[in-house]
Amino acid sequence: MRAFDTTGNVIWIDLKQCRVICWRVTEWISDNLTGYMADFSGSDLTCLRGERLVFGGLSFTAKSGDAVMLRGRNGAGKSSLLRLMAGLLSPRSGNLCWNGENIADDRNAHQTRTQYLGHQDAIKPVLSVRDNLRLWGQLRGVRDLDAAIDHALDALDIHHLSRVNGRYLSSGQKRRTALARVLIGPSDLWLLDEPTVGLDRESCAELTQLIAAFRARGGIVIYSTHTDLDIESPSILDLDEFAIPMIEWLAEHSELEDGRADTQARSASKEAAQ
Repeated sequence: MRAFDTTGNVIWIDLKQCRVICWRVTEWISDNLTGYMADFSGSDLTCLRGERLVFGGLSFTAKSGDAVMLRGRNGAGKSSLLRLMAGLLSPRSGNLCWNGENIADDRNAHQTRTQYLGHQDAIKPVLSVRDNLRLWGQLRGVRDLDAAIDHALDALDIHHLSRVNGRYLSSGQKRRTALARVLIGPSDLWLLDEPTVGLDRESCAELTQLIAAFRARGGIVIYSTHTDLDIESPSILDLDEFAIPMIEWLAEHSELEDGRADTQARSASKEAAQ
């Protein structure tokens, strides 16, 4: 096709090559971001673990490109909140929504968009680093898996460990392998529970760069850490502000207390009848 540049000279454009370039750009976007704009929010969340009220009345919102740092004392519920956000736990009350849709309505879709890193590394000791990553990629149905693994190994600077079994890794090497899983496959949401545990200063700097690149592509990062990371402009969610004494919460939710009393009464009647 003939066209003109800004000086009026005739130039020729190869439409076939343009189509190839456009297709490759579209494929990259599809492989690396599953949504251009995202809104992740929680409203009036209450978390009960066993008989312990971890937090109550918690709300938050995060949009594409945001980073949220969870803060709070030990036992404040940072790990529990991340598990709620990942759909691994259900809140006692409240809702978690992605673009206005409750994540409980389609947990498979939420798991597809989410990469969750727990405080345990979950590295299989009998598998090599590459095979640990391969297993994760196969579970997620990642396309072009070998290339994705190579990229993750290079990004975390552990390519030289690819053939080493998990049992022979140091704690820092295990953590970097666990972090490499986050890079396997497309995602919109990173949930990182103490990602810096076992990492040296250089590895923490690499993690900061990975988070910045993910945010630049429109990803949302929510993390807890006791080590300061040089994350640009994170919003702070302090879980200490949502601590509620159990007796106070039960008073506000008398229907739960009544339900427990009814259950206990029925159990007592059943035992008496026997």
